[in-house]
Amino acid sequence: QVPPGRCSLFDPAFSAQEAAALGELGLRLLPDNEEGKHGVEGSATLFYMVHCGKALYNNLLWRNWSAGALSKMVIIGNSFKGIEERLLSRILERDYSYIAKVLKGTEEVALPTHPRYLDTFNDTSVHWFPLQKLKELSPEVWDFVEEPMYQDCDDLEIIRKEDRADGRSPAATES
Repeated sequence: QVPPGRCSLFDPAFSAQEAAALGELGLRLLPDNEEGKHGVEGSATLFYMVHCGKALYNNLLWRNWSAGALSKMVIIGNSFKGIEERLLSRILERDYSYIAKVLKGTEEVALPTHPRYLDTFNDTSVHWFPLQKLKELSPEVWDFVEEPMYQDCDDLEIIRKEDRADGRSPAATES
């Protein structure tokens, strides 16, 4: 069992009441919007990222872009295979290159669907990155470590650091 104090949470949409309740439960709230760029820092880490935007997964992979770090991660979230199937390969490689590059180094198992909630968690999988599979990827895969920027991305599903928790940019808010 993982002690609550070792569980870190962040959602830019947490209200003050939600944050207080989670704190009362002993859970650690990350103070800043990392945009998914959270490092495992050498520890085995489970990321529960159900229904997150592709950029969050891509950012998480970028931040931990080494065989050693990735092999310590497990992600419960949207299916990477599903992302690959639904996106044109040129878009996947341009906008979400870290997802594209790690696909061959990923093991993925879909969670069973519940007959009552077919449309809710129908695309949820458990992902892990076996060290041996990661080592079999070409050396060029590991060479490119440029931070994702998403300038050309049409459907960015992420609340950026500079955006407010309500999803509106500060420039769009009223004075």
